[in-house]
Amino acid sequence: MVYLLMGLVVFLGVHSVRIVAEDWRTAMRARVGEGAYKGIYSFLSLAGFALIIWGFGVARETPWVLWTPPVGMRHAASLLTLIAFILLAAAYVPRNAIKARVHHPMVLGVKSWALAHLMATGSAAHLVLFASFLAWAVLDYVAARRRDRTLGTQYPAGTALATVITLVVGVAAWAGFAFKLHGLLIGIRPFG
Repeated sequence: MVYLLMGLVVFLGVHSVRIVAEDWRTAMRARVGEGAYKGIYSFLSLAGFALIIWGFGVARETPWVLWTPPVGMRHAASLLTLIAFILLAAAYVPRNAIKARVHHPMVLGVKSWALAHLMATGSAAHLVLFASFLAWAVLDYVAARRRDRTLGTQYPAGTALATVITLVVGVAAWAGFAFKLHGLLIGIRPFG
């Protein structure tokens, strides 16, 4: 569990700089340069992510089960992860109505993904991992919306075509991950 916690501190810490220290971030980017800042950010993010993966794998070897979720929670988790994948697609497909409406769909996707996994799992490692991401996503979304209001950020209106593309990409990515990749990468097959 120690490696998982270390990874979460590094990964979420790096991704929290804009939440807690926007002025410091701006000053550091100016001081070391955009490229160097992004390089350090990327290195620390990858290191934290690697520690999360390793630490979570180690923690799953000797699970500490806190509760056993009802079977129905798996169905709810499937729906929430579908929503998460659509929100993730909305972050990248230009001019879709979802991004026009929610402004920060990737962060909302992380919230949906984390909540889904909290509902469907019951071990201590799952609780630590997904509760950490959920808490981070809530704080990040609030900070991002506050920045938008402060800066007067306007998001372009979405088009029907871009929204349909977003939905198709999100559903296809969810299906590929849920029915194949989750089992290959994580070792758990959500749909048998």
